[in-house]
Amino acid sequence: MSISHRQTASGRPLRVAPAWVGAPTTSEADTHLLPVRDAVWIWSVRRYARLALWALPAAAVFYGWLTLGVQGAPGPLAVGLLAGWLAMISLIALAGLLAGSRTRRCALAGLLTTLAGATLLLPVAALPEDAVVASAPMAAGHVPGLLAVAAAVCGAGMLLLGWAVFRSQLVNPADGVLLMLAALAMGAGTSVDQPVPTVGALLALAGGMGLAWTGGRLVPRS
Repeated sequence: MSISHRQTASGRPLRVAPAWVGAPTTSEADTHLLPVRDAVWIWSVRRYARLALWALPAAAVFYGWLTLGVQGAPGPLAVGLLAGWLAMISLIALAGLLAGSRTRRCALAGLLTTLAGATLLLPVAALPEDAVVASAPMAAGHVPGLLAVAAAVCGAGMLLLGWAVFRSQLVNPADGVLLMLAALAMGAGTSVDQPVPTVGALLALAGGMGLAWTGGRLVPRS
């Protein structure tokens, strides 16, 4: 499947003029081209996906800082929330970038799984154990197990996204391998000791840098 500035993922021709998009057609041969609104929308999505991929290495930096221990302000909670927010932005952009590849279903499944794990992980990690027990039908002492399950679900989602990157033939497959290794290390971060979580952050940083760089070259700017 070819993706370029002259063709969309579905194979339909696309005309994008950098100076002024959607010049009036002058011949009957141009009547099959996409409307102006579609061209502008597609270009905006491409630009968002290209820029938002840089949030993945930024999230890996904050997560690595969290694994090493945050001393003083802004505190571990703020750093963890910022890392999670950046990670979600970048993973949505990655799934959007792979929407035109043959692994789009795997990428979508990975994104939804990661979002489900993050939804479960956020209240468990942010609230005190007493508050979690009081607001959920569970016995005391089960919160660490729930935290491990949430981290494992997030890791499974990232593993699916890494596999989608590896099999997409759209970006560098080595970045997909790095992302899968990072998912394994970060998914087991709540049940293993150092330096495994920090190694996972470093792997995510390397894979994220590669994806952001390759995605920026893959998606044209105009």
